[in-house]
Amino acid sequence: KTQLCHTLCVTSQLPISNGGAEGMALYIDTENTFRPERLRAIAQRYGLDPDVVLENVACARAYNSDHQNELLIQASAMMSEQRFGLIIVDSATALYRTDYQGRNELAARQVSLGKFLRTLQNIAEEFGVAVVITNQVVANVD
Repeated sequence: KTQLCHTLCVTSQLPISNGGAEGMALYIDTENTFRPERLRAIAQRYGLDPDVVLENVACARAYNSDHQNELLIQASAMMSEQRFGLIIVDSATALYRTDYQGRNELAARQVSLGKFLRTLQNIAEEFGVAVVITNQVVANVD
């Protein structure tokens, strides 16, 4: 899933005529999986300058679910100043699962996650950016 996200960070910078979004990418990293060296290799595959590609990717590491929500406020400010074509959240629920543990916190977790997703949707609509969210699948809701 992370490889796909890295590829999208590069291809979103392509011209619209080539299937891109002609914009920067925002990568919200919740699991410390962002690897600039992977973007360099992908950029070369597409014939793009790796340094320029990396300059056009804003990566933010989220450390807890509150911070993840705060990053969207910062993202909105950045998008009002520069053209972004893509927001990636890799992985959307990882921090919520660690911040809200057990069935007794399930409702609070769902409320907080719902707020995050609504804010993300509002940003996508306001700035016309595509959003990609990855997630982990588990059998146990705890």
